[in-house]
Amino acid sequence: MFKHLLVPTDGSPLSQEAVTRAISFAREAGARITFFCAEKWMPKMYHGMGAIFDPHMPSDLHKSADEGAHAILDAAEREAQAAGVDCSKLALASDQPYLAIIEAARRQECDLIFMASHGRRGVGALLLGSETQKVLSHSTIPVLVHRSPRNAAQ
Repeated sequence: MFKHLLVPTDGSPLSQEAVTRAISFAREAGARITFFCAEKWMPKMYHGMGAIFDPHMPSDLHKSADEGAHAILDAAEREAQAAGVDCSKLALASDQPYLAIIEAARRQECDLIFMASHGRRGVGALLLGSETQKVLSHSTIPVLVHRSPRNAAQ
């Protein structure tokens, strides 16, 4: 049924649980996985605005974000390989992770987005937003949401 999953991960414990479950799901379905990490978009800095900063800071911040994303993706890749699941990795910088997730799924021709829900509700969900909810609302690709038993009671 599903042959290519996009599995977004941010390295959090709940996201890691979804990675583990997605690997199991892919193994059972005979599917492959593209692990995805949305890197934080670095804020723009404007010269002449009175701010003093190291001119290398933007590239250093990007390098740090890129290294962090690849460490997360490398861990997911090792887990999939140990389970015998074919996988690849992708990281994109974005200030709107939900759009990056949808774009990555489209680019990679995935037929399912398999992602975690952090279970934020109420004011927390309103203030912080829910990337999962935004993906569900905007994606034309099916989305399977892994809800951890740890946050199901919230």
